[in-house]
Parts: sequence; C-alpha cells; structure tokens
Amino acid sequence: MLSGWISEVLTGIVTVNQILTAGIAITAFSLFFYSLSFNLRDRVARSFALILLCVVVVFTSEALESSSVAPQIIDLLLRLEWLGIIFLPPTYLQFSDALLVTTGRPSRGLRHLAIRFTYIISTSFLILLAYGYLLGPMVTDSQPAPHLQRTLWTEVFTAYYGGTMVWAWINFGRAYRRTLTRSGRRRMLYLLAGATAPALGSFPYLLYGSSLAGQHPFLFWGMAMFSNILVAGLIIIMAYAVAFFGVSWPDRVVRSRLFKWIMRGPVTASVALGVMTVVRRIGEIFGVVYSGAVPTAMVVSVLLMEHTITMVAPIWERWIFFGADRADLTLLQSLEERLITQGDLRQFLEAILAAVRDHLQSPSAFVAALDGSDLSLIVTTGSSPLQKEANLSEALQLVNGGGNGHEEYIWGDYWLFPLHYEPATDEGQPVLLGLLGVARLPDQVLVREQRQSLLLLIQRAAQALQDRRLQQGVFRSLEELKPQVDMIQRWRAVGRYDSKASLLADTLPPESDLANWVKDALTHYWGGPKLTQSPLLQLEIVRQAFDEHNDSPANVLRAILRQAVDSVRPKGERHFTAEWILYNILEMKFIEGRKVREVATRLAMSEADLYRKQRVAVEEVARVILEMEHQMHVRLNGKEVGGN
Repeated sequence: MLSGWISEVLTGIVTVNQILTAGIAITAFSLFFYSLSFNLRDRVARSFALILLCVVVVFTSEALESSSVAPQIIDLLLRLEWLGIIFLPPTYLQFSDALLVTTGRPSRGLRHLAIRFTYIISTSFLILLAYGYLLGPMVTDSQPAPHLQRTLWTEVFTAYYGGTMVWAWINFGRAYRRTLTRSGRRRMLYLLAGATAPALGSFPYLLYGSSLAGQHPFLFWGMAMFSNILVAGLIIIMAYAVAFFGVSWPDRVVRSRLFKWIMRGPVTASVALGVMTVVRRIGEIFGVVYSGAVPTAMVVSVLLMEHTITMVAPIWERWIFFGADRADLTLLQSLEERLITQGDLRQFLEAILAAVRDHLQSPSAFVAALDGSDLSLIVTTGSSPLQKEANLSEALQLVNGGGNGHEEYIWGDYWLFPLHYEPATDEGQPVLLGLLGVARLPDQVLVREQRQSLLLLIQRAAQALQDRRLQQGVFRSLEELKPQVDMIQRWRAVGRYDSKASLLADTLPPESDLANWVKDALTHYWGGPKLTQSPLLQLEIVRQAFDEHNDSPANVLRAILRQAVDSVRPKGERHFTAEWILYNILEMKFIEGRKVREVATRLAMSEADLYRKQRVAVEEVARVILEMEHQMHVRLNGKEVGGN
C-alpha cells in the first residue's frame, strides 16, 4: 500500500518534471527568436543566443526522450542532449567576453584565443561523443531513468566544464565591477543571477549514471524539478537583462515588448501543453488512451490565454511599465488611438458632402484645404467632381477678394462655402482653412431652410480641417524632435554599462537614420528648418569645416551635401542614361528643386519608380557622408568612430 502510494507520488513528480522540461525548451526557443529579431547586432545578444541554442538542444531532447519508448530513439536523444551540454562552456566564455567588451574592457587577444581554444576542445569532445568514448552504451534498466554510462572522458569533460564556467564567472564579476551606473549594475546583477540557469539546468544530466542518482530517485527527481523551476525563472531574468543590450529604446518599451513576447509565446504554449498533458493522463486513468478532449482542451486554453493577454495588456503596461510617467504616456497612448488619419478625415468629409448634396440635390461636391498659400483637394464626390487643382487658385482669389468671408460664392457651376476657424476671443479674425464646393443646378437659389442646415455641416467640416491643421503642427514638431530624442536615447543606452568611455565617444546613428536625416536636409537644401536644425550639424566633418572656414553651419552642411552628391556623379559628360539615374535624381529633385512629376517625365520613369530610385540615391549619399565622418575621426584621433 505504502509502496504503491510512493510510486504514484514519484510518477507525479516525473510528470511535472516532464512538463517543466518541455516548458523550458519552449521558453528558450522563444527567447532565442527574440534575440534574433530585435538586437542581434549586439555581441552580447548574439552570445546569449548561442547559450539559448544550447539550452534548446538540451531540454528539447530531454522532453522528447522522456516520452519515447524505442531504445534507439532514446539513445539518439540522450546523445543530442550532450551536444548542447558540450558547447555550453565556450558559449559562456564568449558571453562573458562580450560583457567585458561592453563595459569598456576589450580583449588584447588572450580572451579571443581562449574562446577559440575552448570551441576546439568542445569540438574534440563532440568527436569523442560521436565515436562512443565520451559516454558509454545506454542503460535502460536502472534508476532514475535511462541514461548513458559514464566513462573516464566523462570525468575529464566534467572538470573542463567546471573550470571553464569558473573562468566565465570571473569575467562576469569583472564586468559587474566595471559597471558604474545604478541601473546598469542592477541589470548586471539580474544577468549574473540568470546566467546560472543554463549551467544549473545541465547538472541533472551530468548526474545520470552516478550512484547518488540511482540510489535516491526521489532526491534526484526532486532536484531535477527544483532545478527546472529555477531554470525557467532565471532564464527569463537573464533574457530580460540581455534585452537592454544593443537597443536604444526606452526601458518601458523593452520591458513591455519582452513581457508580451513571453506571455504570447512561452507562457501560452506551456499552459496549453500542460493542460493537454493533464487531460491525457486523466483519460489514461479511466482507460482512454486518447480522446477528442485533448485537442479541444489545447485549443480552448490557447484561445483563453490570447483573449486574456489582449484584455489585460493595456492595464499591465499602464501600471507596471509606465511608472511615474503614467499620465504623460497615457495621454500619448490615447492620442494614438484617437488620432484622425487622412483616411478617417476623408471618410468624415465624404459623409458631410453626402449630406450637403442631399440637401441641395447636387450632383457633386468637394472639400479643399488651404496649405500655406495654395489649396489642395482633400475629397471629391459625385458624378462630375472637380479634377484640376490648378483651377482652385481662381476660387481662392474669389473668396479672398469679396464679401465678409461667411457668405457663399458663385464660381462657375459651383457654390463655394468658406471653411473658417473661429478664434476663442472676439478680437481674433476668422482664419480661412479651406473651401467646400457644391455643384449647383442652373438658376438654383438657396432658401432659408437650406442655409440653416448647411451652416451646421459647414461648421463640422471646418472643425475637421482645424483638427487636421493642429495634427500637422504636432507631427512637424515630432519630426523635428525625433533626431534629438534618438541621439539622447542612444547616448543613454551606451552609457548603461560603460559610462566612462561610451558617453565621451562620438557615436554615429544607424545608417538608416542617417539616410533619413540626409533626405530631410536635401529637401530643404536651399533653406529651411530641416537644414538649419538638422542632426547632421553635429557631425565632426561639419564642425571641423565650420571652424576652418568660419562660415554658417547651414552653408557648411550644404557644401558637404553638395560634395557627397558630386561623389555619386559618374565620370564624363552628363547624360540621361541608366548609370546617371541616381545623380540625375539628386541633382534635379533636390539641387534644382524640380517637382516629382517633372523629374519622372524627364527621366522617362513612373513616379513610383522614381521614389524607389530616390531612396537608393539618398542612401548612397548617406554612405558617402558616413565614410567622410570615419575618415575625419581617423585623421583627428587615429581611430574610427564607434557606431551602434
């Protein structure tokens, strides 16, 4: 009786351990893809991805082995587990080296040689594993589980494993001591705590075949279950700490993105797997090996988890990740959700025009917005909408030239209704926002009832254009603010772990950002805020040219842009052939200031093709400027500028 109870408890522990093992494999696999997706350019993240790959191999093989019955399959999976274990030491050493480099302690050659040497040693152990020297034949009839016999080479590997891990942890300690900022030291502690997970998780497999594991199965499986629970938590902590390396996003964005990834991936998959396993085991108790309840339970659990995450995500973001900035971030979030896009504006104005046409029985109508000194069509409806925007200049002159600004005007076959913004104070004059035009029938006259109905519709159309104008102002401010914010975020990111050196070093933005800055500066090549306030003014080549020639920064930047554009020019006399396309686009579009349609016609290409070629041309100019900046730093400092 007691023996049967003990056997059931042991079986339950083994089952829980199997679920945990599969959950760790799923978590490691998901975090591995996270590293590949977001910050793979950083060497710390790349090294961490290699560790996760080893963990995936170990725990996936163990999860599959625990549910297999064929001896050949079990033997193969047990050896695959050791494939991951064998390469954990060099990946750990590589990871510790990446941390030291990040904290301002680059290798002088010794650590790089050591890493290569450990990879060679691990490859040698892999060869020994393949030929049956590292581990002996499989033992299937002993506790605690099927395992491979230990050999002399197993003990040698255990010593190598332990020695390399100690070396890696010494490097971890050095990296922690070199981290000076409070947030950096805190995250380094998280990383060091989480770094124990892969090493700890491999220990139960190293114990297979030992007398301790065979004589005390409860102790072994208890250690394995405790280890798996600990590993599951620590590996997430380690991934959290690594997620901040190589990215310049705000902390709240990193936390929120990683949390959503974990909830939608590992947590959902592990819950579904656990529910499916429990339902299947309950069915086996009642004599049903497999039933439709297993896939049903899995599908229901996945749907419930996804629904719960979708409903709860805004709440946890607001209360967990926003912190003291909750009010400001909530306002920005609500603005994003309620923002009137161009599509929303057109839909609203189309509804207004439909109501106007219904009141006046008009065949067509349009709304045009005043942008600067020109009118541009926003939406047209009906059987014969206005086609040419050039004619709108006549309509604008008519409205500006007579009346008090609130009457309707007759313009050919159209009634024109000015759309005004009324200032809050009585002293302010109405501001013209645009025009609402309605096609009229011959000799048609507006009656009083129609005027009253139209007044409300006109006011709502004017309110929509006023919101459009306000949003455009906000967007322009954000465009001007974005480069400075990006630069500060990069400085903040590189200063987390190496504040002494990284904040003093000149850093260049990613080439994609540089291309956007170049495009903006070229757009205002002959003057404008995108040139005079460009982040490119902070480049060393601009500062040096300004000091040498004592010219205005805008003129200096214009000269550098001109030099970069000329570098794209092929040799010889200018032609309109394929090899000259990039230069001709830059010259005609930005330097000469021609319109897109005119440039496309001159170069015999579509406007869509022109925009694609323009992007390539701007990227080429950005590459040239980046090379000029590198050369300037080499000339001044004897070293290249550090990038991200």
